[in-house]
Amino acid sequence: MRMKVENILAKNIAAAGDRADYDAACKRLLANKVILAWIMKSCVEEFRDFTVDEIAEHYIEGSPQIAQTAVNPDEVTDSQGEQIEGSKTEDSTIKEGTVTYDIRFYAVVPRTAETIKLILNVEAQSDFYPGYPIIKRGLYYCSRMISSQYGVEFTNGHYEKIRKAISIWICADPPKYRKNTITRYAVQEENVVGDIAEKRENYDLITAVLVCLGNEGDDKYTGILRLLEVLLSSERKPDEKKRILQDDFNIKMTRELESEVLLMCNLSKGIEEKGIKEGIKEGIKEGIKEGILSSIQNLMESMGWSAEQAMAALKIPESERVQYVHGLKK
Repeated sequence: MRMKVENILAKNIAAAGDRADYDAACKRLLANKVILAWIMKSCVEEFRDFTVDEIAEHYIEGSPQIAQTAVNPDEVTDSQGEQIEGSKTEDSTIKEGTVTYDIRFYAVVPRTAETIKLILNVEAQSDFYPGYPIIKRGLYYCSRMISSQYGVEFTNGHYEKIRKAISIWICADPPKYRKNTITRYAVQEENVVGDIAEKRENYDLITAVLVCLGNEGDDKYTGILRLLEVLLSSERKPDEKKRILQDDFNIKMTRELESEVLLMCNLSKGIEEKGIKEGIKEGIKEGIKEGILSSIQNLMESMGWSAEQAMAALKIPESERVQYVHGLKK
């Protein structure tokens, strides 16, 4: 199936290789309103009592934006040239530089006139601990979304107008102990002395959620955890994905969504095949190296030669001899 790809997107991923294509496809899949609605219903308290269709049709504002390129917060426009409220995918300050979000959009809180800022961040990296706890980055993103509202949502000390910020992180390859879990981190009221109750909306302004995917064989492998595993799997075939999404989750395969599913499956297959080829090459290299080391050792033992004499006899280039010396020491 032919798929229209934005010129800017193609330019951004052209030099990055298959892995970047795959990650971009994941983000586009997750930015589909029906998928976002499933995530919101499962992870955000404000939407748990509403159907996926209701959330997708009535409570997501505008078009979710994917941070494929740097976007000037003051110049984000839709296809008609009109600004889409909540569609800015970066915040910037002179001192802090630029913070880019994978997917960012506004959502209306059901039965209220209030809106909350909601972003969805997709981390395709396999390392659950990329040098820092992911939850800290999620909370930082929430904080930036709160502070960036000054001058946009409120000015002159009108802090009552601050909107809630939520950061949801989909972790495709978490450690075993976190597989098939959803964990929410939020501000809580605690009475240290006395017993009072502040209105929740006055402090419930930041929420970070970690959605850690797993696989079958776990009783928690259901609902949104199963949906996202199926959707983002690099092993399932396109027809299998479409069947499960349609039959088990009542997600219709629109032309756009079907194209994204097919693209990601093809990309993941290419990545797998490329990985196998590279693995074979590396295996051959290691095998050759082990064979040479064995030959060096045999000459040293049978002829009583030094390592240098053995390598000279085998005509091993000077530039490669150091690695074999280290290998002999091991």
